[in-house]
Amino acid sequence: MARPPALMPDAAALRARVDARGRLALKVTPGAREESVTLTPEAVLVKVRAPADKGAANDAVIQVVARALGLAPSRVSLLRGATSREKLLAVEL
Repeated sequence: MARPPALMPDAAALRARVDARGRLALKVTPGAREESVTLTPEAVLVKVRAPADKGAANDAVIQVVARALGLAPSRVSLLRGATSREKLLAVEL
């Protein structure tokens, strides 16, 4: 059975969360049943299927966020939070 596509917000709404220095703060849930990006008033919540093991979840987060923003994954990188659920990404818009 094919996996359903990831649930994504409007790219413009997610881009609005990127600060003036090109940073995007996230709260991540690794090992989730489905991949999604959800915008709440307090945070950007990202769920990925990859486990939090050897950086697999970090790579998946970059892939999902880049897809949600409509960017190449090479334009998104992890600045802080490699071993934390709270991460800070650098985004080149």
